[in-house]
Amino acid sequence: MTPMNRTLVIMAKAPRPGSVKTRLTENLPLEAVTELYRCLLNDTIALAQTLNHVEIAIMCPGPDVEDLSRAVAKTVPIVAQAGQGLAAGLASVFKYFATPSRQKVIAFNSDSPHLPASALEAAFDVLETCDLVVGPTQDGGYYLVGASASYPRLFSNTGMGTANALEALLRHARELGLSVQLLDPFYDIDVASDLRQLSDELQHSPGKAPRTAEWLSRWAGPGRE
Repeated sequence: MTPMNRTLVIMAKAPRPGSVKTRLTENLPLEAVTELYRCLLNDTIALAQTLNHVEIAIMCPGPDVEDLSRAVAKTVPIVAQAGQGLAAGLASVFKYFATPSRQKVIAFNSDSPHLPASALEAAFDVLETCDLVVGPTQDGGYYLVGASASYPRLFSNTGMGTANALEALLRHARELGLSVQLLDPFYDIDVASDLRQLSDELQHSPGKAPRTAEWLSRWAGPGRE
């Protein structure tokens, strides 16, 4: 039997109005954005569950644990992060999960269920030879980061959630002397143009993210003028 030494941790929030995908509220009502996020999250969990020999967990802010546990499959453990903000959450992922029995850990965002499973498999493979693997987004951030150890100074609140998040991460990695490999760029869902791109993609391949595809079909391509 293949040992379970690979862990995929989904970075999530409780689907509450006003706390998720807030930039989409410029084009959609709060409740609609919240429902969309719930679909994205559950489709992301389903994507993770297609991987072989991978443990799956969710990391979230402490106050979100109870609400999040009602929104996702009961079989996925939910762990509260230490501290506040995305940087603290990412640091918590590797501090909590990067143990000798879990030699490869990837933190993955909760709004990319359309990412090919092969990209996640490739990320784990990279960790065979590199200290750090990063999946860049097209807006200057990243959709995943993986390592086989905890590096407390790798993540910083400076630049998190902005167009220079990837640049900041790579700078910290260089300062720590880590070897890094980048995956192919991908897009996540932050603004209306991202949602249009996802809608076009899922019209052709709804099985990639069926809950999200169904939501998009009911909203008939929100953001289209």
